[in-house]
Amino acid sequence: MKMLLLGNLGATEIIVILLIVLLLFGGKKIPELMRGLGSGIREFNRAKNDISNEIREGMRDTDRKRLDGDQ
Repeated sequence: MKMLLLGNLGATEIIVILLIVLLLFGGKKIPELMRGLGSGIREFNRAKNDISNEIREGMRDTDRKRLDGDQ
């Protein structure tokens, strides 16, 4: 399985990265980091969806105006 951000990392490389993170932050800080990462991803997805909805709404409005102008 190819991960988007990690590229072509194998199991060994991922384990080494996880061990380095564990050494740098310690076991007590990792859950806090993961919560922050999760909330950041949720906020990013929410903003992305809001922008997509605004674009779709603008396209619908444009289509409606064009159709109303044709009649």
